[in-house]
Amino acid sequence: MKSTTIPQLFLEVCSRYTGRTDKISYAHREGNDWHALTHDQLRDQVEAFADGLLRLGVSPGERVGLVSENRIEWIVADFAMAGMGIIDVPVFPTLTAHQEQYIYENCQAVAVIVSNAAQLKKILAVWDQLPDLKWVITMNPDIATGDRVVSMKQVMEMSRAATTADERRSLYQERSAAVTPDDLLTLIYTSGTTGNPKGVMLTHRNLISNVDAATRTIALFDSDVLLSYLPMCHSYERMAGYYLAYTAGCTVYIAESIESVAELMREIRPTIMTSVPRLFERIQARVMGAVERDTPMKQKIFAWALRVGAERVRGSSSPLVPLQYRIADKLVFSKIRDRVGGRLRFFVSGGAALSVEVGTFFQIMGIRIVEGYGLTETSPVIAVHRLEDIVLGTVGQPLDNVSVRIADDGEILARGPNIMKGYWNDEQSTRETIDADGWLHTGDIGEIDARGHLRITDRKKNLFVSSGGKNIAPQPIEALVQQSPFVDQIMLIGDGREYCTALIVPDMDVVRQWAANNGMNDLPNDWVASSEDLHRAIEADLSKRQRELSKYERVRRFRVLSEPFTVDNGLMTPTLKVKRKAVAERYASLIEELYA
Repeated sequence: MKSTTIPQLFLEVCSRYTGRTDKISYAHREGNDWHALTHDQLRDQVEAFADGLLRLGVSPGERVGLVSENRIEWIVADFAMAGMGIIDVPVFPTLTAHQEQYIYENCQAVAVIVSNAAQLKKILAVWDQLPDLKWVITMNPDIATGDRVVSMKQVMEMSRAATTADERRSLYQERSAAVTPDDLLTLIYTSGTTGNPKGVMLTHRNLISNVDAATRTIALFDSDVLLSYLPMCHSYERMAGYYLAYTAGCTVYIAESIESVAELMREIRPTIMTSVPRLFERIQARVMGAVERDTPMKQKIFAWALRVGAERVRGSSSPLVPLQYRIADKLVFSKIRDRVGGRLRFFVSGGAALSVEVGTFFQIMGIRIVEGYGLTETSPVIAVHRLEDIVLGTVGQPLDNVSVRIADDGEILARGPNIMKGYWNDEQSTRETIDADGWLHTGDIGEIDARGHLRITDRKKNLFVSSGGKNIAPQPIEALVQQSPFVDQIMLIGDGREYCTALIVPDMDVVRQWAANNGMNDLPNDWVASSEDLHRAIEADLSKRQRELSKYERVRRFRVLSEPFTVDNGLMTPTLKVKRKAVAERYASLIEELYA
């Protein structure tokens, strides 16, 4: 890569496709219609909005908030601010007004860009507590009020009324040339699962170095089609599904919501997708659920196909396996691949650990999942599988410009040009995270195998120490329990306790089928929490699955919940990881009953 900053990257790619009316940069859906932007159209919007921000009085180095779901305006705003040297501060639109107030007061934001009326309402509610806030800019043009609240459309129209396209282009080129690799690009606040979030300072060099190494690691082409649904405000999607895909010239379709992903995979037929393990777990559960409802003959065919696929994945030397697999693929696996569009080259998985069982299932189906690992503080990728070297249970090898070592206590340390500049106005936390030799302490426990693959065993801060002094890693136990068809979500409990217990959210599709098979129909969801029959069925299933665990690792008691962990109820992060502290607080009395 020649580019050393994000605006240089933007201009480089735009120049590559100048005049190409047949090449789509991004496509977004409004209602039932797709709206596509060529690179020339994207550049025109970016340059107009960049000029308009300066006319509003926003200066290089100042911070501007960005509160929005995934949409094309998010991308326009980001590239525009990057070119002007303005530091964007994106947050999840699920945050409360109070949470946004803390972030934008902490970083002294002078403006906030919001998507819709609901997001505008939150900022208006806390504006009086934000002394530096001068403007709110709305993506939806019909909600701007005129009193320091303007729309992106108005900002761009103001620019176009005062300048020519050539003048705006010259301004963007001139200003972007003044941006240096070590300038701050963005402040990304951590999810704040414990205490107040910290602002991770990422420079242009941080992100560009990560994109550069990723392009040498995973082959993307401008013929690739990517379906983007993960939040762009998260560093994972921002680097991989946004900057990396843009660098390669991929056509990116923006999903309007997570709920639309299943439909859009069949409609768009992507060749690449970034995702989190939760999606893969859901796909596997739906496939297995459909099989259980199928005819006995089809169930036998599916079971045979799985055995053949497993033999192939294990590298069986039997001369019959290749032929058998071709038959199994035609009868079973190709139909499952059609559910994800039928032309997927690979998924990229990040944000949480992918279980070996789920990864094996997709390998059997002929679908490759490239798993990666990283943190917001590392821009974010530290390690990732190579397409030709996927080892389940690991997160691949470190990128070629990132060094990794394991500390004496098992913690994973990383060093390289992708390591954050530090935490915003928090030198103490910065020193606690990055040592004097430049090694970032990830907080994860892991090991490196003989082939150089990194394996994550658990979060350092999530390691339990039982009251008997035993160290317990909850993540592998949770992954094992989650293999039960009854279990949709689980949170293990056991830190400082005599034994392990769990809160379990059941898979309601499986529960309803189980209930129907046992003569129980039309049961309300809250019935599951009190059903002794269901509790015994889950208990019997877990008893078989936990035989290989040590006694102190086994779940001895559990409670079934009627409400799932979700982002909306505050029990999951936007990247679909359980907020342990929030769950423990919500169900404190229930947890105490487990140890009564």
